[in-house]
Parts: sequence; structure tokens; C-alpha cells
Amino acid sequence: MAGTFRPPTLKDALRAIGDTSTLPATLKRAFSPGDDFELISTPRPGDWLAEHFEPGQSYEDFVRSGVVKPDRYRNRIYLQPLGDFAEATSPYLAKLKAFTSSYFMMDTKILPHLPLNNSILTSRINPYTGKRQVLTLDVLSLLAKNKPGDASCVLAITMEDLYPDPSWNFVFGQASPGEKVGIFSFARYDPGFYSAKRPSGQPAIMLKRSCKVLAHETGHMFSLAHCIYFKCVMNGSNHLRESDARPIFLCPVCLRKLHFAIGFDVVNRYEKLLNFFRKTDCFEDEAQWVERRLKSIPA
Repeated sequence: MAGTFRPPTLKDALRAIGDTSTLPATLKRAFSPGDDFELISTPRPGDWLAEHFEPGQSYEDFVRSGVVKPDRYRNRIYLQPLGDFAEATSPYLAKLKAFTSSYFMMDTKILPHLPLNNSILTSRINPYTGKRQVLTLDVLSLLAKNKPGDASCVLAITMEDLYPDPSWNFVFGQASPGEKVGIFSFARYDPGFYSAKRPSGQPAIMLKRSCKVLAHETGHMFSLAHCIYFKCVMNGSNHLRESDARPIFLCPVCLRKLHFAIGFDVVNRYEKLLNFFRKTDCFEDEAQWVERRLKSIPA
């Protein structure tokens, strides 16, 4: 039940990674936490694990779940912009595409903008914020109906606020894993949503926050559940502080799952991420982390 989460021990985390004794040396090192990953800590009141029961998904659990892998026919990730993306207050779509391609080692394409049309998508005015919200179920249905034939998954991204049901105040996003479609909003990652002053580094802040949520939600498209072992991009989050605190990287448990699902070269993936981080302002710490990680992986 919620509120009874006990942080894992290192033994618990290693058990979740699974037996790596028969793997090549490079993969053994890649899936070993070393000093680069921190075990998840006791949640604070209001944090995700303080309010939601998460049983945990080990690597073996993941394999047994029957993962649907990309194949020669369905091997692209599509990003579907929904509504407007104002340059000054929204993440740059080209950078989101480059990040996604590097992170998941898959060809990524951006679909033409989908306008907000109330004859297609249900919307309402939130009584607390006074801002428009779009019903997630309508978006998911539209994405599933129009999914390209070569799509491994389609993720709608928007600067509009979302709600999943009239009884809910809002939701950051929602997915339909069976259909391999999802929708998530960056709206509440913008201080302007709450009528607060935007800092001078707002574009960089929005990009980093957006990349994190993109990595997290796309991870769900490949059947990765929330991580309860290490501090990881797949940790659940209830609020902005918690989302900002989680790293952008996959822990060894989740990296091994994604590697099983997609089959990329682990070292090459880190090299591509390093290239992205070096070219993009606001990712200096992440670039240094990847450099350290790359030194510890090769056999």
C-alpha cells in the first residue's frame, strides 16, 4: 500500500539488474552501477512513492512480460506536436528530435503540427487555473487511428494543459501502451503557466525538463515501468521538484531493459548522447557524467 515504501538495498538493486555473468565484458560494465548511480532514497511526503504503490520491475520481470520490440517494419519514433509551440516559451522541436534519436538509438521524425480543433478534440476551461485543457483520451484515439505504418510508437507533445477525465484536475500525460501511443504536456514546466516570472534561462530550463519527460514517457512505450531501485529517469514523480531532481539517465536496471527491447550498441549510445549534450547549452553536468561513464565501460 502507499506510504510503506522501503528503499532498496544494493543487494535488491543488483538482483533487479539480473545475472550478467554470461554477457560480454562491455555489457557487464554497462550494467554495473559502480559509483555512477545512487540508490533511491526514502520519499518525502507528497512524493510519488509516498502516495503510490510500486511493486518494482526487475529485468527478469521485464523479459517475462512479453516485450513487443521494434522490427524491420515498425522501427521509427514519431513526435506529434499538438497546438502551438511558441519559440520563446517552448522547447525546440529539432532538439527534442535529436535527443530522442540519440537516447533511443532509433530514427525519429516530427509529424506536421496538429491544430487544436474542438470538433475533434474535447477541451474545457480548468476552474482553478482558468486555462484551456485538452482531453487525453481523444488525443490517444486520434493518434492510434492515424499512426504511420512504420511507427514503433507515436508521442504527442503539447504546450496545452491536459486532463484524463472530468473528475480530474489535470494530468501531465497519459499513454496507451498497447496501441504504442502517448500524449504528454510541457505546459506546467513553464513558470508562466502559474503567472510567475520566467527566468533568463527559460529556454534551457524548458528544454532540459522536456527532454526528461520525453525520455521517461518514451521509456513507457518500450514497456519500462517506473523504477524503484536507483535514482533514474524512470522514477515516478508527483510534482515539479521531484521531476527536476531525477536524473536524465537510465539506471543499470532500466538500461538493460531498453537494451533488450531495442538492441543498440551501449557505448555508441553514450557517445551519441555525449555529442548531443556537448552541442546543447544547459547539459554540461550531463556531458561530464557521460564522459566518466564511457571511461568505465569499455573492456
